[in-house]
Amino acid sequence: MPRNIEKCSFCGRLKKDTRVLIAGLDAHICDNCVEQAKIIVNEELASKGGQQFSDIKLLKPSEIKKHLDQYVIGQEEAKRVLSVAVYNHFKRITQPQKKDDDVEIEKSNIIIVGETGTGKTLLARTIAKILKVPFCIADATVLTEAGYVGEDVESILSRLLQVADYNVQAAEKGIIFIDEIDKIARKSDNPSITRDVSGEGVQQALLKLLEGAIVNVPPQGGRKHPEQKMIQIDTKNILFISGGAFDGIDKIIGSRMQTNIIGYNFDKKKEKIDRENLLQYISPTDLKKFGLIPEIVGRLPVVSYLHPLERKTLIRILTEPKNSLVRQFTRLFEMDGIALTIDRNVLEFIVDKSIEFRLGARGLRSIIEVILTDAMFELPSDKKVKSLKLSLSYARSKFEKANIAKLKVA
Repeated sequence: MPRNIEKCSFCGRLKKDTRVLIAGLDAHICDNCVEQAKIIVNEELASKGGQQFSDIKLLKPSEIKKHLDQYVIGQEEAKRVLSVAVYNHFKRITQPQKKDDDVEIEKSNIIIVGETGTGKTLLARTIAKILKVPFCIADATVLTEAGYVGEDVESILSRLLQVADYNVQAAEKGIIFIDEIDKIARKSDNPSITRDVSGEGVQQALLKLLEGAIVNVPPQGGRKHPEQKMIQIDTKNILFISGGAFDGIDKIIGSRMQTNIIGYNFDKKKEKIDRENLLQYISPTDLKKFGLIPEIVGRLPVVSYLHPLERKTLIRILTEPKNSLVRQFTRLFEMDGIALTIDRNVLEFIVDKSIEFRLGARGLRSIIEVILTDAMFELPSDKKVKSLKLSLSYARSKFEKANIAKLKVA
């Protein structure tokens, strides 16, 4: 074969048998060998813990909060607490441990309490956007004690492992948000004498994850069985953020606060209780009385809360964030060449209905969808329509025709 014929120096394929043949100084490489080389490099980096999650940029708490401010309206206290927790987590996993240093910084897992629709999951998802560590959201409602129908607690780590592309070293530095943690509260404040497979049993299983232990995890999730190949993950450096509505805990807080304001040393000037927002007075004792076992409460040392959303806040949520609902629907209509404008009184109408139905911020989208469904169905087919102005009379008529308007809140 003539020496001047171009071929891949690795696999020997001729140029005509490849899609792309890259020339070097004294050699060539084809596209197929480039892809194989990429796989080999990724596997080698993963084995050394050097994949995409290793390049962590240490953001200051104020920088993290500034990013949260662009997407989450209000909830200043919770954003400050989360920003500090994530910053400290970054410091723990990026700073090398000195040989002569006997101080070992422990992680501070977080629990966030707030009514439905106040932004617990949104905070978690927004933080995920700026993180260079694996991040996953797990739902506690599907968890059951090992051996029962449902998912094992270890399935939470399986999700984190999948997000980390099965890079164990990266997963061991990740963050997990456990949603609906109040749903695994035990049925009474007393230890259970019967099987509580989706309550106290799950809390006991969660303990080893929260405090830090080497856990055998099934790679694909699901149930464990003896012949299955397991991956060992050390949870010592995994930060856990948990959230829940804790429906009814305000009564527990109110009962405790009422007890606190009785006594000879009570000073009325110092003690002014906001009875419309009792969650701001939440303490670990209230969580224990609600049904979280003391060991779980002790391993979630940072307790924060979310304020109920007021009317002004809901209107700001509709318009101000980078991904606000108004901007989302405006963009949807723009894709069909239609300019959407919404009157201010329509926004107020949407917010009033969300408050009336007690849906919180989550209900805003449902109401807008109801109002705009007919327009989104008809207008894309009408080439003559180039603009849509949403007036109060139009919004009111569309809402009243919908089934959601017939619902009554008890």
